[in-house]
Amino acid sequence: MSSAHKSKRLCPDFSFFLNPTDYPCHLIMDLENEYETLRKRVEQTTLKSRTVARNRSGVTNVSSPLKSSASNSLGDYDPLPNGSEAHWEVVERILFIYAKLNPGIAYVQGMNEIVGPIYYTFATNPNSDWKEHAEADTFFCFTNLMAEIRDNFIKSLDDSQCGITSKMESVYSTLKEEDEELYLKLQEQNIKPQFFAFRWLTLLLSQEFVLPDVIRIWDSLFADEKRFDFLLMVSCAMLILIRNQLLEGDFTINMRLLQDYPLPNGDVLPILKKAKELQDSK
Repeated sequence: MSSAHKSKRLCPDFSFFLNPTDYPCHLIMDLENEYETLRKRVEQTTLKSRTVARNRSGVTNVSSPLKSSASNSLGDYDPLPNGSEAHWEVVERILFIYAKLNPGIAYVQGMNEIVGPIYYTFATNPNSDWKEHAEADTFFCFTNLMAEIRDNFIKSLDDSQCGITSKMESVYSTLKEEDEELYLKLQEQNIKPQFFAFRWLTLLLSQEFVLPDVIRIWDSLFADEKRFDFLLMVSCAMLILIRNQLLEGDFTINMRLLQDYPLPNGDVLPILKKAKELQDSK
């Protein structure tokens, strides 16, 4: 799947990424030299992606029901006039360059979910001088963030000490310490952490909530010195906060709850508070 297709599916609950940027690439503006935009080249030589879903997550896909219904409509859109580019095209270029500079990992499905909130934050900053440099700032931050989480996207490292399997097991081990009854219930139903925690941890919860909530969670996450340990606490907190529903549900109901998380009271703050409690109790 091309990076273009994935970029167009960015946060479909927001129209922002389909809107034109006020700061299109200067190459696009230089119409006299007729530069060929990335959108044309990628359509013919697709940036092939490795998927974080296949044979790893324990389910058939990595997409959240929160976003899948809206994302299907984004394939049909009116192209922007020459000299303009949509925000998703800026994100596409960031991913394209990252893949070219990092051939060992290239482009993996899900990276668009990581870069999207970063770009949105820079591109909508009320400081106009910062918005002008949103693409460069996003690339810098995305590259640094990927340096910390890239192991999650490399299948050969799954079972290593730094791999995603160890992190998923940590979610369940923490749950066992904090709520053994709930832990045993999930074990009894054979609900493995791969069925839900894989996506939660790999994509930093970016597919579980709408964009403003994702940014609020990331604000707490990145402010913590041990941010990815805190992410484990957040994941455990999410389980504990819906414990009554999980204890009452059967396998099918609980899988639906975990793959389309019901945000308690429509607010992520209780999750963050519970995660901090779990962290402080360690």
